[in-house]
Amino acid sequence: MDLVLEAADRHLLTPYVYPAGWPEGEPCRQLLSLFVITNVGALALYLLFGTLSYYFIFDHELKKHPQFLENQVSREIAYAVRSLPWISVPTVALFFAEVRGYSKLYDNIEDSPYGWSGVFLSMLSFLFFTDMGIYWIHRGLHHKLFYKRFHKPHHVWKIATPFASHAFHPVDGFMQSLPYHVYPFLFPLHKVTYLGLYIFVNVWTISIHDGDYRVPRLLRHVINGSAHHTDHHLYFDYNYGQYFTLWDKIGGSYKSPTSFEGKGPHDYLRKLREK
Repeated sequence: MDLVLEAADRHLLTPYVYPAGWPEGEPCRQLLSLFVITNVGALALYLLFGTLSYYFIFDHELKKHPQFLENQVSREIAYAVRSLPWISVPTVALFFAEVRGYSKLYDNIEDSPYGWSGVFLSMLSFLFFTDMGIYWIHRGLHHKLFYKRFHKPHHVWKIATPFASHAFHPVDGFMQSLPYHVYPFLFPLHKVTYLGLYIFVNVWTISIHDGDYRVPRLLRHVINGSAHHTDHHLYFDYNYGQYFTLWDKIGGSYKSPTSFEGKGPHDYLRKLREK
């Protein structure tokens, strides 16, 4: 995140926003800048990719499903917009620690002991580490001690749209993002790669709520896509994973998506039309 902060300081904040006497490295200034950057960035990613997905990928026929709520899209957006600033508070604290040099993020490829292969391997390990972390955190949020207070608001959306992707209770949203932020404190990761992965995970979160169940046949039971996550919203106790089905299979919570068996939301709508 220090790359973004440096660019913002150089092109906008130092010349146009902050007083000349306020040093760029001053902690309070960095915290304030990170809070604004994090919120603007998260909102921009959510609205941009959510809107693109909603208009070009999401099947609007799903809005005719009886479990699709009245004014659902506007309610999803409103809930997400209210939650994002609160989610950003602990997130900014972690970004601040990164900016102050406490993480294992590095600038140059030559700083990696394995060069470009290390960058590629770190991307894979990031995905598998965060998938594991999110699985157990997500499953824990379904425990009766936490579900009603923190995770139930996200399950209001039985037939989700891309805008439901970030419509979490703030505690829920931060906890499920925590593995992304913990990773660079434990393992070396290139700074540009980290920014790319940050964008990727936001887009992926939108994609598993987009109602497009198409996955290459060979990967249907490997990739945790929208079909799997739709069944999670509908049936509650299954498919907690983020990218892969590995941990659901290990944890005994894997469910083959109903849409792959002719019993999904689209099939239900087709049967209604035939009646």
